[in-house]
Amino acid sequence: MIHLAGPEDTAAIGAALARQLRPGDVIALSGDLGAGKTTLARGLLQALGVDGEVPSPSFPIVIPYAPPELAIPLWHVDLYRIDDPEELFELGLDEARDDSALLIEWPERMGGMLWPDALRLTIERDGPDARRLTWETPAAWEGRWPPR
Repeated sequence: MIHLAGPEDTAAIGAALARQLRPGDVIALSGDLGAGKTTLARGLLQALGVDGEVPSPSFPIVIPYAPPELAIPLWHVDLYRIDDPEELFELGLDEARDDSALLIEWPERMGGMLWPDALRLTIERDGPDARRLTWETPAAWEGRWPPR
């Protein structure tokens, strides 16, 4: 468990995660509305090279990023508006993993379709601004997470 005192810590842990990210990786980011998922995602994306504001993919569902904008190709995915896991096939996430990393908010909407090698992060409120970050680390992430 990592205690995050405020949004700056949440963005910083996203930046630390960016340093470990490789094409083909999947980060599954869970938490209630307002827990800090997008703050962590923004920290990660800015550390990879996004200059300026990072939009939330709530309405487009997927925002793909690629070099030279980012150090590595990455799809930022927000599944909040997905009601049926069958809708996921239309997004092409399996194919995206061939050369891109995936950062998925609301991965529970995937049902049993989330890849077993995904790093599963959960952010929970721990006060007005503080958060608690917990995780499940698959073998693919051993030695890369948690950050040292």
